[in-house]
Amino acid sequence: MNKTVVKIVMVAVLMFGFSFALVPLYNIFCEITGLNGKTSGQVAKEVLASQVVDENRNVTVQFDASVNSELNWEFRPLEFEMQVVPGKLYKTEFYAKNLSDNDITGRATYSVTPRKASLYFNKTECFCFTEQTLKAHEEVIMPVSFIIDSKLAKEVNLMTLSYTFYKFESK
Repeated sequence: MNKTVVKIVMVAVLMFGFSFALVPLYNIFCEITGLNGKTSGQVAKEVLASQVVDENRNVTVQFDASVNSELNWEFRPLEFEMQVVPGKLYKTEFYAKNLSDNDITGRATYSVTPRKASLYFNKTECFCFTEQTLKAHEEVIMPVSFIIDSKLAKEVNLMTLSYTFYKFESK
């Protein structure tokens, strides 16, 4: 019976340690690949430097915003659509307002559609990189800078960048 208890404790300790090791590895992976919005400044410069600007091509980028029902915020893009040239850096902004009488921290997740185009949407600055704390009734403008990679398939001429804000509960 002692051997079984020791084995179970060892497995639990190893699993716990492994889960902690995954966090920095995941952050490194995201920084290198640009996934989950974690594009470092250096990666952004490399992406911009590697672009071939095609002035003869336009891609429509639509912006969408929503808020999870647990977060008492107003959240919307300041512009709902923009025409972009692949390979160029663009900036847009989103408006957020805390509608409650309390300070609230939120965290945004994003998605890009069509899915096959998401690999070619590179954010260089985004409020989604960190949690956002808004004081009671505070209003903010949050910037997003991005580049559509010039290697985007020619048949893709419409992309949608969607954000959803969730209430962030620190553990």
